[in-house]
Amino acid sequence: MAPPQKSDKEVAAEFTSYYLQRATTEFAEDLDKVRAADDFKNDALQILVSALKQGTALFSPEEQRRIVTAAAPPENTR
Repeated sequence: MAPPQKSDKEVAAEFTSYYLQRATTEFAEDLDKVRAADDFKNDALQILVSALKQGTALFSPEEQRRIVTAAAPPENTR
């Protein structure tokens, strides 16, 4: 039996989480440099996260669903 299909909202939330994990992994060194800068304030962290999240807009809902589905761990097939 196939699992129920996720709503677009659920897919978008999972994609955003996946995207942010990948982005922070890929850009870890650069993000550390930004956070270590003398002029980086705590309130700038929210701006940085918001800017990273904007990258999700480059992906259509269909692409997001495909990526989330491909990134999901395989179902237990007992």
